[in-house]
Amino acid sequence: MKHSYFISDRIRLRAMEPEDLELIYEMENDPQQWDISNFTVPYSRYVMKQYLESSQCDMFADKQLRMIIVRLEDGMPIGTIDITDFAPMHSRGEVGIVLRKEFRGSGYAKEALTLLCDYAFDFLRLRQLIVHVATDNEASMRLFTSCGFVQCGLLKDWLFVEGCFKDVALMQCLRAD
Repeated sequence: MKHSYFISDRIRLRAMEPEDLELIYEMENDPQQWDISNFTVPYSRYVMKQYLESSQCDMFADKQLRMIIVRLEDGMPIGTIDITDFAPMHSRGEVGIVLRKEFRGSGYAKEALTLLCDYAFDFLRLRQLIVHVATDNEASMRLFTSCGFVQCGLLKDWLFVEGCFKDVALMQCLRAD
């Protein structure tokens, strides 16, 4: 068995803690992230605090798993990675990842996604993970492709961003048997 599914050379993944409220608040309320999600209004700190408090940190109970990406060198929380829309019966879930702007392009996202996929496939024995990626988001397309995701569909005019519709690639990664 692998020593730890949650640590690499530069990062670790950990469960959310109450002190993560400001990080979650910052990321969920960034309007630049709303175009890749279904959020259209900001969340209050009160709502985010309730979310943190009500999470059982159990993917089977919550139907999702959200983890904080922490840089090892200084313990700095640099982002979040999650599995949402978890369907135990079908052994699948959808991946999401967000890094603070200053940490993007440094390979942290790939390390976090690799750890999450290893955990999902090797430990939880999920059959598949999917992700929706705007086709013009070249960095995200490269990230998911580099971690074994392949495009399996195209959703035309799926996102409405800044007055224009954008296509979204449906990408999938299947567990190797």
